[in-house]
Amino acid sequence: MKTKIFIENRQNRLPITKDLRLIIRAAVEATLIFEDFEKPAEVSVSIVGADEIHELNKTHRNIDRETDVLSFPLYDGEYEDYDMSSGRLNLGDIVICADVCARQAREIGQSVGEEMAFLCIHSTLHLLGYDHETSEEDEEDMFARQSVIKEYMFG
Repeated sequence: MKTKIFIENRQNRLPITKDLRLIIRAAVEATLIFEDFEKPAEVSVSIVGADEIHELNKTHRNIDRETDVLSFPLYDGEYEDYDMSSGRLNLGDIVICADVCARQAREIGQSVGEEMAFLCIHSTLHLLGYDHETSEEDEEDMFARQSVIKEYMFG
């Protein structure tokens, strides 16, 4: 697959190891494969701390608290404009809070890698136009897709 995934670490509490970077890439790619997204694509993933994601959540969603992940899609399902300089379609940005990711992983008894993968799957679906906040049916559809993709990755 011709997907370029840029990963930026902007926090210092959770080590972003080579293995964790591979999991992030695999989660984004698995989601694109599951969705039959065949265009060459780019996705940016930023790992941030609680303060930064709190500020982003407040600024962009008017929600004054931290969250686990934010998605900033560049398209609404219409992918006609390619970035011709890279030859790839930039789908948008994923911002994951390392602190919340680690806490949620502990709370549900899974590894940080599994939780990071889940957040990447969830957010990549948002980049592809899915939105669980629009209706109960859309929520069920998106969450079912997440479950299948995560099961594919981790068994």
